[in-house]
Amino acid sequence: MHSETAYEITTVPLQPSPTHGAMLPHEIPPGVQLVTLPGGIRTLAYTQPPAVPAPQPVPIAQPIPTWAKTTALLTPTIGGGIAATGIGLSYAAPGLIAMSQALWAAVALIAAGAIALPLLLGIGRSRTGRTAPAHITQNITATGLFGRATGTINHH
Repeated sequence: MHSETAYEITTVPLQPSPTHGAMLPHEIPPGVQLVTLPGGIRTLAYTQPPAVPAPQPVPIAQPIPTWAKTTALLTPTIGGGIAATGIGLSYAAPGLIAMSQALWAAVALIAAGAIALPLLLGIGRSRTGRTAPAHITQNITATGLFGRATGTINHH
């Protein structure tokens, strides 16, 4: 095991004495054994049990995070909502096509009205004989903050 020991082992020879007898095997405390040293001397010594590898720690199950539970519960709901939307759009497709055609017809009507209305108004004015619109000037005067206002209107 070790080439040098840090301390010297001293032993007393095992001889029964009149005051002290030899230890009986049942008197030896746990962990103490009778060992033979390299010099041939037998003595009692504490021995270490063979090294047992430490047991591997058992992984502890971690609780599932709340966000993961929420996401897992919402996933079927969102998927079902998307599926219902797709089915609803497939049933509504003919109506949506008709509505889009009606909207395009309304846009065309507005565009035609924007072009035709000025032309029709221009034809109506030219038939009445007036070529230029009437000019009206108005002059208003007042004295003071709460004074009475007077004015004149001139037609040209």
